[in-house]
Order: sequence, then structure tokens, then C-alpha cells
Amino acid sequence: MTRRSQSAQKQYQSTMDALHTMPHSSAMGYSNGRSPDTRELLSVVVDDDESVRESLPDLLRVFGFAARTFSSAEEFLSADCVDETSCLILDVAMPGMSGPELQQELKRRGKEIPIIFITARRDEAIRAQVLKQGAAGFLLKPFSDAVLLAAIQTALLPIEGYSGGGIQ
Repeated sequence: MTRRSQSAQKQYQSTMDALHTMPHSSAMGYSNGRSPDTRELLSVVVDDDESVRESLPDLLRVFGFAARTFSSAEEFLSADCVDETSCLILDVAMPGMSGPELQQELKRRGKEIPIIFITARRDEAIRAQVLKQGAAGFLLKPFSDAVLLAAIQTALLPIEGYSGGGIQ
């Protein structure tokens, strides 16, 4: 396996990268509608785009996660769920504090939350910067449900007790 394909497996930069690393027979269904090992995990969406904040939580719940949304980095930081957040799905460009700035602030506070950045703008410099700083993924909008689920599962693999439920 080449260095490029190994990198793509860990950090999805686009829909195509993730599709090439997923098994062909991937399915997003759960036997009881929820994956038992993800039920208690909280995925948080921080995006200034209202349509993203309305659609992603429903999808995350289908995947078996609890979900919350915030319209800004500042709103997320002032919420009572920062310590309970298992995965952060974070827009790159927002008014006020940007996604990369929130990543740095969380680091400064000693919070090690897996972050998947989402953006509509292809910017290799930002992508390289956030991945170097420890982001678990980087997705270009629009992305498919399967790509998002794969990115979340990759981000959560280091969490004790998480076995990657959802894709069979």
C-alpha cells in the first residue's frame, strides 16, 4: 500500500478518497436501529450554515449517535457539553472564531476531541494545517452519508470501548 493510500484511509480529504478506502459491501444499517457501542457517544456539529445544523443531527442519530448543534465556535465553548463531546464535526470558515481557531483553543484547554473538518472550499493549506494539528478528517461539502460515517468511525477508533459499529 502506498503512503498516499495509507494517508487517505486515515484522513478523508474528499468524497472520492473515502470511497476508495471503504469496503464495497459497506452497509449503514443496524440490527436494532442503533449501534450499541455508539449510543452514548455525543457528536457535535458546529457550523454557521443552518441547513447543515438541521440535516446532520438527523443523520448522526440514524448512525446511532446523540447529536447537538451550535452555530458558532463561541456558542459551543460556552455550552455544557464540551467535556462530553466524543466527536466534533466542525466547519472551517465561520464568522467570529474559525474552525481551526477552535481546534487551537480546545488544545490550549487540554481537550482532546477528535475533529472532522467540513468545508465547501478546497484549500490545501488549511487542510494540511488542521491535519498537522491533529484533525481526524477533512471533508469537502457535499459529502455522502457513507463518507461521513467512515470519517466518524476513523475518528472514534482511539476511544476506549468503541469498536466501529455501524459499517458491516
